[in-house]
Amino acid sequence: MMGKVILDITMSLDGFIAGPNMGEGGLRLHDWIFGAKTSVDEEIMEETVENSGAVIVGGRTYDIAIEEAWGGVSPFLVPAFVVCSEIPKPAKKVPGFTFVTWGIDSAIAHAREVARGKDVWVMGGANIAQQFLRAGLFDELQIHVAPVLFGRGIRLFEQFGNDRIELKSTRVIESPGAVHLRYSVVN
Repeated sequence: MMGKVILDITMSLDGFIAGPNMGEGGLRLHDWIFGAKTSVDEEIMEETVENSGAVIVGGRTYDIAIEEAWGGVSPFLVPAFVVCSEIPKPAKKVPGFTFVTWGIDSAIAHAREVARGKDVWVMGGANIAQQFLRAGLFDELQIHVAPVLFGRGIRLFEQFGNDRIELKSTRVIESPGAVHLRYSVVN
């Protein structure tokens, strides 16, 4: 049995997944994971982690998070694939990450191979999320809506294409830090 590809995104109430000026203020979106985390939020993260056999992140997310949020080590218990235009210099490489320069199709193929039937967790970067939306390469969409209005930045659904994607709501969970929504793709 093949696991699902879960596109997992945190966004502001007005639809922004990154703040203005290349993500300014974007950490506020993730308070539900860090500063304002509740037991409900923790259960959602634990479920995602436990069900995942591989992770895909974008190159920009890796560049920013590896030193800031992740402290120079992989936070993932499973192999992680970084989709990027070029492989980082050796000083920026951290064990546990494989750098993929040949696109999201190839990243999914490799991630599914190592996931061994478990889910592939696509956890972002705006560019990666939009690529997965445009290509329709996901089975479920999990959105964590933070209680904040950004007013500007990068919107999740602004550049995903012209094709309609039918979704079925499968879960809604509310916590003080976010409303957690899950949808499955209707084929």
